[in-house]
Amino acid sequence: MNLQGVVDLGAIAAAREAQAKAEKAAAEREQNPEAIVTVIDVTTASFEVDVMNTSMTVPVILDLWATWCEPCKQLSPVLEALAAEYGGRWILAKVDVDAEQQIAAAFKVQTVPSVFVVIGGQVAPLFQGAMPAPQVREVIEAVLAQAASVGINGGQSDVEEEPVSDPRFDAAEAAIELGDWDQAAKAYETLLLSAPNDPIAKIGLLNALLWQRIDGVDFDEAIAKAENNSDLETQLLASDVDFMCNNFADAFKRLTQIVANGDAGDKDKAKTRLLELFDIAGGADPAVVQGRINLSNALF
Repeated sequence: MNLQGVVDLGAIAAAREAQAKAEKAAAEREQNPEAIVTVIDVTTASFEVDVMNTSMTVPVILDLWATWCEPCKQLSPVLEALAAEYGGRWILAKVDVDAEQQIAAAFKVQTVPSVFVVIGGQVAPLFQGAMPAPQVREVIEAVLAQAASVGINGGQSDVEEEPVSDPRFDAAEAAIELGDWDQAAKAYETLLLSAPNDPIAKIGLLNALLWQRIDGVDFDEAIAKAENNSDLETQLLASDVDFMCNNFADAFKRLTQIVANGDAGDKDKAKTRLLELFDIAGGADPAVVQGRINLSNALF
């Protein structure tokens, strides 16, 4: 039996259902324009307005999924929960690839889930497959940072309030101005004794410790030595130097290779240093997003 050209009745039914859901959502948005929209179902007919036009004012993250896809069932709830949490700073646009085969073809989807971002009408791939919520959050933070850099901030004000000086950090800041990294680290450690979850003190301590490690180091010599020496301390120092030179990807790669290939003790030390550098760089940095994915692959 030649099945070429046979109509996919399941796809037609799914397309009708998706179209109905999209039309219902559009009607609800029209009736209540003040409501914060975080998740929308997109069809071929609504794609231009709901995705491309919307992306001019707020980032749109596309979740291309299928009803039969088990990883989709893991990822979609994570994306939907995060979309609600961010309260309209980005929009989650869901596309059923079986119902919207034209969109799937346009994006050359080979596997689902496949996640893309649209910012200012420009489309870029993000990731494929399911990921845990913390990693997805890192990706979203990077998306928001990229969008903000081109003036698309989802209605967030561009005016930042002047930060208020906190006297708790006076001692640490005074030590930093003098280049006394030991004293700065001690000041942050003292703060953390009374406020162990203070994010500024945590990052301040990590920065002070980083400056301690590279103080007086010849950067060129450290990198050159690491080329022919796999000793852990040599590689750790070289990663610090890479990081200080803004070569984040090189620093992360160096440490991830130790996590993947080193012995148990070296793995733990490299992982700890890698997580510290992630924290210093900040979750919004694209190199950190990719670095966390690479670390996860190295561990599992």
